[in-house]
Amino acid sequence: MITVYYRDNDRLQKVQGVNCLNGIDYNHLVWVDLNQLSDEEEKYVETRFHVNIPDNKQMMEIESSSRYFENDRHIIANSNFLVPLNGTYKPEPASFILKEKYLVTYRNYDLRSFNEMFKRLEIQGKNYLNGYQVLVTIFEIRIDLDADLIEGIANDITQTGKLVTDEKRVNKDLIFKISFFQEMNMLLRQNIMDKQRVMQSLLRSDYFPEEYSPRVRSMLKDITSLIDHTDFGFERLEYLQETFLGLINLEQNKIIKIFTVVSVIFMPPTLIASIYGMNFNSMPELGWNYGYLFAVGLMVLSSLITLYIFKKNNWL
Repeated sequence: MITVYYRDNDRLQKVQGVNCLNGIDYNHLVWVDLNQLSDEEEKYVETRFHVNIPDNKQMMEIESSSRYFENDRHIIANSNFLVPLNGTYKPEPASFILKEKYLVTYRNYDLRSFNEMFKRLEIQGKNYLNGYQVLVTIFEIRIDLDADLIEGIANDITQTGKLVTDEKRVNKDLIFKISFFQEMNMLLRQNIMDKQRVMQSLLRSDYFPEEYSPRVRSMLKDITSLIDHTDFGFERLEYLQETFLGLINLEQNKIIKIFTVVSVIFMPPTLIASIYGMNFNSMPELGWNYGYLFAVGLMVLSSLITLYIFKKNNWL
């Protein structure tokens, strides 16, 4: 789908379709959004705008040269946007091409940031005069969404912390949940740092207008704050993990302690039984009518004495 926004006098117009660019003056273009293009549409756009649309592999490359490139004709920036998937998120790439004063975006997924941008253009279209404003606004929207995601994960971590302090609810599912939040926090941090690299590159650009630099610097401050929040999230998760493992060790120590106490309690009766099981002829108790009761009573008494010693010393 090709969606084009262009200025017609003081109004922002929207058209869609392959042939929508016919008759539109390039000087009036504001934003050309390319979403899930067919091969024919992709060739048409590349020929019309004299640009090379990157494929998904190129957009996902982590090298600096693949994330940002500029020359005297245009600026190309690639960035990842998180989309929900089965209770988690996955990164989807999007490419931004600033040429002259209009913006060309290319993606293969319906991204929430772009949909929010469409809504803003419908309501406040007269405030957007060029592609630079659209680019900055899209990233502002994405950073706000990332902030909401980080806040949501922080709340989930808080709830998980309450479970860790409840010994009755400590189980292996809890460690899996902590590990899941660690992966989510890592994903968010990588996604935010990706935006940081793009914003820093725009500030260093010789072709990015200085009048939009204050908004970019403001976004960089927000990004730094979000990175600090993710660092705090990692610290909390590490603390919860250590607490969880500490509780597991305590439970294991309790079990080992019980087995140790039981073994020690039965050691004196075992010794007594072993002595009277030797069957030597010179043992006087063998011919005694009350020998059996005496031996059993002696074993019970030795167990009780051992148990009393443990309780008196608070070993139980």
